[in-house]
Amino acid sequence: MLLAGNEYRSVKDPSLQRRGVSGVLVAHYGGQIAKNPLSRCQHGMSFRTNSPLEERVPKPMQTFLNEGQHCSPVSWQYSQCMNFKVKAGGKSHSYLCSNTYRSSNIVQREVYGLGLRKRKHTQTELGKATNIRVQYKSDEQYDAETKMDPLPSSEGTGEAILVEGNLQQVSPGWQQFPKRWVIVLLCFSAFLLCNMDRVNMSIAILPMSQQFNWNSATVGLIQSSFFWGYLLTQILGGIWADKLGGKVVLGFGVIWWSIATVLTPIAAKLGLPYLLIMRAFMGIGEGVAMPAMNNMISKWVPVSERSRSLALVYSGMYLGSVTGLAFSPLLIQKFGWPSVFYSFGSLGSVWFALWLRKAYSSPKDDPDLGTEEKRLILEGSVSKEPVTVIPWKLILSKAPVWALIVSHFCHNWGTFILLTWMPTYYNQVLKFNLTESGLLCVLPWLTMAIFANIGGWIADTLVSKGVSITAVRKIMQSIGFLGPAFFLTQLSHVRTPTMAVLCMACSQGCDAFSQSGLYSNHQDIGPRYAGVLLGLSNTAGVLAGVFGTAATGYILQRGSWNDVFKVSVALYLIGTLVWNFFSTGEKILD
Repeated sequence: MLLAGNEYRSVKDPSLQRRGVSGVLVAHYGGQIAKNPLSRCQHGMSFRTNSPLEERVPKPMQTFLNEGQHCSPVSWQYSQCMNFKVKAGGKSHSYLCSNTYRSSNIVQREVYGLGLRKRKHTQTELGKATNIRVQYKSDEQYDAETKMDPLPSSEGTGEAILVEGNLQQVSPGWQQFPKRWVIVLLCFSAFLLCNMDRVNMSIAILPMSQQFNWNSATVGLIQSSFFWGYLLTQILGGIWADKLGGKVVLGFGVIWWSIATVLTPIAAKLGLPYLLIMRAFMGIGEGVAMPAMNNMISKWVPVSERSRSLALVYSGMYLGSVTGLAFSPLLIQKFGWPSVFYSFGSLGSVWFALWLRKAYSSPKDDPDLGTEEKRLILEGSVSKEPVTVIPWKLILSKAPVWALIVSHFCHNWGTFILLTWMPTYYNQVLKFNLTESGLLCVLPWLTMAIFANIGGWIADTLVSKGVSITAVRKIMQSIGFLGPAFFLTQLSHVRTPTMAVLCMACSQGCDAFSQSGLYSNHQDIGPRYAGVLLGLSNTAGVLAGVFGTAATGYILQRGSWNDVFKVSVALYLIGTLVWNFFSTGEKILD
């Protein structure tokens, strides 16, 4: 609950045009408050200026992130200070921002003050003090020209003081890193873990099938059981994320699938039905990841950075496959196949601790977010009204939505076959051993990680140069469909394992351009419902995974790998036609 979220802005200081100013800014919070003793107060302060700064001082300047303390039920006091340095010349509109949050809803009376602790910071110690009149502006208002009265308070004062001196700037460099990219990197790492925990089964299934005497049909059933649970939470995950916030939903998903990963060896030893249930449970957790991430990115990242941010997040999936496929054979050979699940699953707890501390569902919920970055994010934000009702009839009446659904199905058929069956293909067709199969599977995923980011950069560059978003999405997705279709047709003609691996790598490198195509399009056509839209289209994608993975097992019992690849190529061509005829980059849902 927000008690105070005020912006204290100074008026123009003509003296800064003649000389530079450096020194210390002090915030003092104090008063009486009656509330639950277990409540937690959070205080944050940041200083900003549009004046020229010394080169060693990054702009904007921000300090005191995540400050917090338990407040006394009777009274509380808290002080913060920061160093700053402003060069001479130009206009100076410097201001101090501060926020106070409380977790309990039992409040009878509160006093919020901002000022200088003159008892300890005297003029002698710090130099000449310059009092600057402060003006009050309510939170989330950014009109610098609005004239408002100074902060009134009968029980506390509001005063910002610039103190001259030659103090050194001490703000840590990490505090200047854009918070929106902290969110992107946390989503990236979540997707890294997501695919690490998913692909380990594609390697472990080889020794497991020997130990438990499973045939190809049983292996296909086990591989597809993951998608039973994954399918259940696609749309639900999008609804939860749009209503509850992406932080809660993604955090739940990571913990859930990590626990299921750790329990997989135990379930396998109990029997096949238990293993199928545990893999489905794992799918439930991973099913909410993409809708929740899409919700977070739609709120935190401006349109101009969307393709790059999504490409980076999805490259986490590819690098997760690289990591899982590279380390799984080594762990299996040294410690046995159960070690893969125990080691990979335990990493989720580390990520979850960071997520709880750093992530917020919306930039409006983050008390530590700097004003300039907040303005940048919110300038192009969607409606501030929360999603309460999903307009299903309107959504399903739009042709571009169905283009997303059909294209996602066509795309995922080939992608999930690669994810689950390629180690078996390398082992049975190309005659590589377990270690070689795992390591060679790394190359296509590594190629995807690289080309996803290249595609994101190209897409954002085209948009910045005036190319329409619709044209960019169609170009990127056409590469993502036609490239894999071409290289999969070449697999039936190659004669050496090296060329087969190269074709697979080129196929998946082209596939990665889809991250700047259909995977970015949900936020284009309906940013308020980004989580729901991705959940809807990815449901179709998961159905492709369920049917494609299981069908591959049956095709291989009666046919060949060439038949498997022909089905994928046909679906890629269908997806290309549907996407180019019916998709758009314009907003159609608001």
